[in-house]
Amino acid sequence: MARILHVLDHSLPLHSGYTFRTRAIMKAQERAGWQVAGLTGLRHSANGGGAGEKAELHEGLTFYRTPGHTALPSPMREYREVAMLADRICDLHARWPFDLIHAHSPVLDGLAAHRAVQRLGLPFVYEIRAFWEDAAVGNGTGTEGSARYKLTRALETHVVRQADAVTVICEGLRGDLIARGIDPDKIIVAPNGVDLDLFGTPRRRDDELAAQLGLGHGPVVGFIGSFYDYEGIDVAIAAMEHLRMAQPGTQLLLVGGGPCEAALKAQAAASGASHSICFAGRVPHEEVERYYSLVDILVYPRKAMRLTELVTPLKPLEAMAQRRLVAASDVGGHRELIAHGRTGTLFAPDDPEALADAVAGLLHDRGGWEGRRDHAQAFVHRERDWARNVHRYDPVYHSLLQRSSVGRAA
Repeated sequence: MARILHVLDHSLPLHSGYTFRTRAIMKAQERAGWQVAGLTGLRHSANGGGAGEKAELHEGLTFYRTPGHTALPSPMREYREVAMLADRICDLHARWPFDLIHAHSPVLDGLAAHRAVQRLGLPFVYEIRAFWEDAAVGNGTGTEGSARYKLTRALETHVVRQADAVTVICEGLRGDLIARGIDPDKIIVAPNGVDLDLFGTPRRRDDELAAQLGLGHGPVVGFIGSFYDYEGIDVAIAAMEHLRMAQPGTQLLLVGGGPCEAALKAQAAASGASHSICFAGRVPHEEVERYYSLVDILVYPRKAMRLTELVTPLKPLEAMAQRRLVAASDVGGHRELIAHGRTGTLFAPDDPEALADAVAGLLHDRGGWEGRRDHAQAFVHRERDWARNVHRYDPVYHSLLQRSSVGRAA
């Protein structure tokens, strides 16, 4: 079977939604018979992952690194990163000859992969998980419409035009690329999914952990994920006073961490419902199911902005697989995952009272919980199981590899 090189921003052993998607793809592809390896650029090292010359093995998967560093100012720094990663791709090909490059956003990886395939003459698939410029706006490091924003967008469009095939994680991203003039037949949707080997068997409530966290016997509303502003966790905190008036005893459990953690803790401390808000901190990925077991309703109050309208998150799918009820803001990324009233509940974004009313309605209607859990879990098993989703790549790979083989023969 052919060898596939995945070019990545970062990877295991670091934990993030990005690395978990990569792990799921690579694991499923190995089970399907492909030979796969990952290669990270300089930014993996910057995140504390190391950058040695030798291959690393994490959870049974092989990853290579790009040694070195650059301290140049932007944009020369990014230019140098692209050049070093392209050189590393070519060097690795001499040691582990691969047949196709599958580069994953951000766009620096796509630029490096394109530069390398021009030298190696290999097929090139580019995968977009989010537009880098919109992600920067969402996490507070960029401004929509700025010169940097426009340049990043232009570079992304350039890479998409140069790639042999493009994969995206949702219809929102596909629609945006089509609006830019990209051929729809060139774009494949490979949606976020759940590794049901990890999340397919819900645990019983962990009473010992609940006691450690000081959770009472009332209903528990939870958020498990990264604390970025666009996630709208401040909206959930603001909703708690109203929610407890409607449903006394309700607790809010927040699991994770991130740039907004300090501000969220300050907001919670100043809230009239502060005694009902619990910050559990970051937890090891292998422990996360224990925290899911404590939560009756997972809330995802993402704010309305371009990023959340276009991109689907992963966490609601994990919650559905764990048979947790899901309530989420009515933004485009959530609407691709959640059928209101059937697999979850949607509420108006940026509105604490709307969140509180939606959750209170769910808590009042406990008789409908099992039906919703059944529908949501069935949706994940039917449409978002990675063991099935990964096969969406197969026709693309086979077509490009066949075309490449014919070209070399000619």
